Parts: sequence; structure tokens; C-alpha cells
Amino acid sequence: MPYYESVFIARQDISASQVESLTEAFSKTLEDQGGKVAKVEQWGLRGLAYKIKKNRKGHYTLLNIDGPAAAIQEMERQMRINEDVLRYITIRIDELEEGPSAMMQHRSGRDDRPRRGDRFDRGPGPRGPAGGPAPREPAAKATNQSEAGKAEPKAADQSETEKAEPKAATQGDET
Repeated sequence: MPYYESVFIARQDISASQVESLTEAFSKTLEDQGGKVAKVEQWGLRGLAYKIKKNRKGHYTLLNIDGPAAAIQEMERQMRINEDVLRYITIRIDELEEGPSAMMQHRSGRDDRPRRGDRFDRGPGPRGPAGGPAPREPAAKATNQSEAGKAEPKAADQSETEKAEPKAATQGDET
């Protein structure tokens, strides 16, 4: 018999025990039609990419099935009728997957990653001590080089010195 993987999403309003009873009902439908459910995985309540029938989250469940096409068609018909099922997808596969699915492997691998607070405890590095921003270097005073090789202040600095010195021409006109 062919192998199938089926994933369905149940409404967020129902409890986990109600999701399990839905799964059992679909499994019984398959068994009545001559199929067999090899594995069931509850992925839990997860966020949806977009709203489906006013729901932002849903209970995800995976079924690995060994059964005829007629059994799959009857299970999908039951899923269409049921108001608690938001979406479902069933695909035919070459062989059943042993062990946990990719979703469950990903979830178990989460504990190996460093937590957000841990990234600052790495010690000194290119970003400075304890992972914080690198210390700022004091800015060097910008200078213009003259032909004689002497450093002169910028043009903005020259205008400030000229403002501070009184001009002789203006003082002489007042008398």
C-alpha cells in the first residue's frame, strides 16, 4: 500500500484533548477503510502566517499513514466537514520516516543554542569587552597642511579667530 503524510491545523479555541480526539477520529476512519496510522505527532499550538477564519494560531498534527487512496479520500472528506479543522494537506511519500519529523528535531535542538543574554558573556572580542560595542577612539583634530608643512587650523577655526580680533580699519573711522 502507498504511504502518506498528512498535516492538519485545528482551531486555537479547542483544547489539546479535543485535538487528540479529532486525531483518533481520523485514525479510526482510516482503519475502517483498510489503512493504518504508523505515527502521530502533536506539534502543538503554533502561530499561523496569516489569519485563517479569524484565527491567528492553530494546533498542528502530523499523521504518517499506510493505506489505500480511498481511505485518504474519506479522511479528507471528514476533515472538510469538521468545523474545527482550519486547513489540511496530504502528500504521498516513498517511505515512512523513522524517528521524529523535522519539526520535532528542530524543537529539540533549541536547547543547544545560546540564549539572548548569553551572547554578551563571551569575553573580549572585536566588539569590545563582554561583547558590548567597541570603545570609541578620540577623534583627531582635522587640520589643513600648508605648503611649508605647518599645521594650520581649519577654515572654520580661522573665522572664529578673526571675529575675536578687532579690525583697525573700523576703529579708525569712528574718530
